[in-house]
Amino acid sequence: MRSSTQAIRTNKSAARRITGQGMTEYIIVLAMVALAAVVAVGYFGDTVQAQFAAMGQSLTGNSNDDALEKGTKAADDAVGEITPSETLGTY
Repeated sequence: MRSSTQAIRTNKSAARRITGQGMTEYIIVLAMVALAAVVAVGYFGDTVQAQFAAMGQSLTGNSNDDALEKGTKAADDAVGEITPSETLGTY
């Protein structure tokens, strides 16, 4: 039969494992969210980057007109690259 001190040690080590497991899962989810954000910004490219720059300049109190113009131009360029004749069936 185990003594009460052995049972307490077992419960403490189990609690540490559970806490460690929860922290590991949290870190994995956080890394996946960060990776998804980086991929999204990279995928959408110049438009999103210009919008982030405009927000940053606006938050610091500076004029954000240049960044907004760059974002608008990038969005217009992206729309211009779309060819309506291509659909998913094309591929």
